[in-house]
Amino acid sequence: MTFVQLIDCRTSRLDEMNRLMDDWVEQTKGKRTATHAVVGKDRSDASHIIEVVEFPSYEEAMRNSNLPETDRIFRGMVALCDEMPTFVDLDVVRDEQLSIGVVRRFLETLATPGDLPPLNDLLDEDIHSHDPINPQDTIGLDSARSEYRMWRGAFDFTFTVEDVIAQGDRVCARWTWNATHKADFLGIAPTGKRVTMTGMTLFRFGDNGKIAEIWWQHDQLGLMQQLGALDALER
Repeated sequence: MTFVQLIDCRTSRLDEMNRLMDDWVEQTKGKRTATHAVVGKDRSDASHIIEVVEFPSYEEAMRNSNLPETDRIFRGMVALCDEMPTFVDLDVVRDEQLSIGVVRRFLETLATPGDLPPLNDLLDEDIHSHDPINPQDTIGLDSARSEYRMWRGAFDFTFTVEDVIAQGDRVCARWTWNATHKADFLGIAPTGKRVTMTGMTLFRFGDNGKIAEIWWQHDQLGLMQQLGALDALER
């Protein structure tokens, strides 16, 4: 179970504390077990600082605490604080990155049979989409929907999300696309073939929580080969 330690302290020497934390990161390289650290400053009280440190488990946090470097940094932190910091130990019982859910919903929606939904709950009105299969970027929700209809018209398909990672306003998904070629696609008559394509897509989110920009990367050459489009070139 993921474990989080919350450190609550007061200090007027935040710059020095940040340098101290940089020293800890450097000194514990290859030994520390912390995976994520966030430091926040109270907007209504600049001396009130809260740090949240994430670990894979409570046991890993304890192993990290027992490092001699951690002990030295702790004593240095206490010296920089106006009063003794307090610690709260938390077992994480729910951890949701909402942008990841939006990406999964988007890929699921693209593959949903029937009429394509409006997508305005997932995509920004001024969505920018970059796809190497297109000579120019696709700009705007209506244009994006037209592009998706082209793929949906040519194939019945599903996405299997293999990995998804979020950082800041960006999410990256690695996926496998399985499809049946049922209609004309880029001048290729329907073949009825079952085809597979792998790829990765990077999503940037806007301030409204919707997808504002998309970068597609996929095995277009492999797809064309499976559809037989390269046979004439190979002969």
